[in-house]
Amino acid sequence: MSKSASLNLSAPLLRRARFPGQSSACRVPPGVGKTSVGRSIANALGRKFYRFSVGGMRDEAEIKGHRRTYIGAMPGKIIQSLKQTKTANPVIMIDEIDKIGMSFQGDPASALLEVLDPEQNRDFLDHYLDVRFDLSKILFVTTANQLDTIPRPLLDRMEVINLSGYIMQEKVKIAQQYLIPKQAREHGLSATEVSMRVQALRTIIDRYAREAGVRGLENQIKKIMRKITLKHAEGQSGRVAIGAADVEKYLGKPAFTTEELY
Repeated sequence: MSKSASLNLSAPLLRRARFPGQSSACRVPPGVGKTSVGRSIANALGRKFYRFSVGGMRDEAEIKGHRRTYIGAMPGKIIQSLKQTKTANPVIMIDEIDKIGMSFQGDPASALLEVLDPEQNRDFLDHYLDVRFDLSKILFVTTANQLDTIPRPLLDRMEVINLSGYIMQEKVKIAQQYLIPKQAREHGLSATEVSMRVQALRTIIDRYAREAGVRGLENQIKKIMRKITLKHAEGQSGRVAIGAADVEKYLGKPAFTTEELY
């Protein structure tokens, strides 16, 4: 992800970071690059960054820690994050909060209430360490693709921010600065062996990968790199420069026509 695109997405969160103890829930379109947004926030604030997912989590001990009497007991994710970052005020991204579960082992959503509620998180108890911690200096950022599956008491503790997807120019920059070099490396190609013109990227975005994020765009670039690698394996060496007219040759019939709307 390009630095400017990431900072544009994270700007609303940076504004919220000025309020101590305030947690934010971000509704993020798939493929936007949530971790990159989180890292950009941490870098802009001069803080350490830690991310973990609660998607499918069904045991509250993963948040609050296991009691020492259990085999394989360990601290919860919050204390693990403080240990990893070695600071009391990191930016912690809690991913997929809309997919958190529940079981006979407890309710992780209730455990998160103690973490995200500014009235409670100054006195957070981890069961493994049996020591209370002040979490109020931490900036918590939770992410979700949808809000209606987040338990209401949990959602009420957070400021909801809707992050939009990338515009065309941002997608082109992300492809040029990150996706193309990454896929070239992964396919054993050097920067001198392959290039994609701006109009080719715009064609791919408009006719093959219409989405808010860039996951589909990366998949299309991956297909192109794979075919270039195959040509090299067949003895067709030399630099490959892909223009708009070459895109259909590599990717086949477009998934979208120019008349269709996003």
